[in-house]
Amino acid sequence: MKKSIFGTAAILALAATMMSASPKGDDAVMTKEDGMYVVNTTTLGKNITGYVDNTPVKVYIKKNKVVKVEALKNQETPKYFIKVKKQLIDKWNNLKVSDAQKLKVDAVTGATFSSDALVKNVQLALEYYQKHK
Repeated sequence: MKKSIFGTAAILALAATMMSASPKGDDAVMTKEDGMYVVNTTTLGKNITGYVDNTPVKVYIKKNKVVKVEALKNQETPKYFIKVKKQLIDKWNNLKVSDAQKLKVDAVTGATFSSDALVKNVQLALEYYQKHK
């Protein structure tokens, strides 16, 4: 009987430790890093696709201002996505989140699908931040 109680207690303790260590739903989407909120659209924007597949981003926000947007690994055609990153990725830097949400960004010629997906992911990240900050 004692072995059974100790065994059950050990299993419960292990389960509690694992549950507290695993990320909870929103933790994978918005984290804090160096005093900044970081919104990752990998799961949040999984249905936003460019020309080939989804184009997740990380948006770094500090004191309600966009610090930077980082494009994450994706399957877009590299030569076109490089153009998108060069022309669009800095558009939101140093803007208040409310202003960044209103920003109208034109697609890069020849990379419309990739551009649109990147913009939609940034908008989604900013919206998520506003609702969960």
